[in-house]
Amino acid sequence: MANVVAICGSLRKGSFNRQLMNASISLAPAGMTITEAPSCAKLPLYNFDDQQATGFPKDCDALHEAIKAADGVLIASPEYNWSIPSGLKNAIDWLSRYKEVSLKDKPVVIQSAAGGLLGGSRMQYHLRASLTAIDAQLFGKPEVIVNMAASKFADGALKDQGALDLVKQQLVAFAAFIERVKIR
Repeated sequence: MANVVAICGSLRKGSFNRQLMNASISLAPAGMTITEAPSCAKLPLYNFDDQQATGFPKDCDALHEAIKAADGVLIASPEYNWSIPSGLKNAIDWLSRYKEVSLKDKPVVIQSAAGGLLGGSRMQYHLRASLTAIDAQLFGKPEVIVNMAASKFADGALKDQGALDLVKQQLVAFAAFIERVKIR
């Protein structure tokens, strides 16, 4: 049984990436459960002086503990200015400061949805670099990059059959990846 925690990189309630994350939760293969992680939306900007003065915010502690308890992490995120949204990057910066980094050696799968042709692929590239810096175990293929997202979502849900099939394939392969990482 693989217990996966899902993080949405968008702060918007009705974003395409939240809808993509929700689709992934509902499409989890047999033997995998995916639950949404505690929100990182209210974390203050990371500042080492603040960390020294007051410690870690409670919201960050909750996210850190959820990731530690999980077998893997799914991140569904938009691309902002060709990179990682600031809220998601800030959460990673906070998480990287714990003595025991919860993302270290943790299997991570990335998904994105965006309105353009590249579907968030530049964000995925930058996110992979940030996660590599803290020794996360990054899942490779198949990649889920939902381009031209406005035409693939309707009524608050992912409706494109090709994208749905790709999410299913990715999650099945991610479950196998989690098992391989556990064996190491």
